[in-house]
Amino acid sequence: MAGLTPQPPGAELGPLQLAWLGDAVWELHHRLQRCRRPARSQTLHQQVVQVVRADAQALALECLDSLLTEAERDLVRRGRNRAGRGPRRGDAAAYGQATGFETLLGWLFLHNPPRLVELLDHLKENDP
Repeated sequence: MAGLTPQPPGAELGPLQLAWLGDAVWELHHRLQRCRRPARSQTLHQQVVQVVRADAQALALECLDSLLTEAERDLVRRGRNRAGRGPRRGDAAAYGQATGFETLLGWLFLHNPPRLVELLDHLKENDP
């Protein structure tokens, strides 16, 4: 169980590794919000998929923009710049924003969990 406690890694992770972690944090956040709701697992899964898509993450980032520090914006930029094109049918700009958002979440999970909670609470109160 010790592995479940967020701890900074020995060497700093790159933006894509942080985004990969942030993607898991974002999905788990939404699964936890829905796990006590009475519904079929497929229905719950479909609800989560709708909010973890790149376009939804880009909207979430837009909702947080005014609250972000310059250092947090820099993390978003680093993730966005490393994003690549994304899926063939997807919007490349939204994919880049989503990757930046995930990078921020991954970094906050490891280095500043209280700030992560603050931003997630803001999103919950101001559902984008």
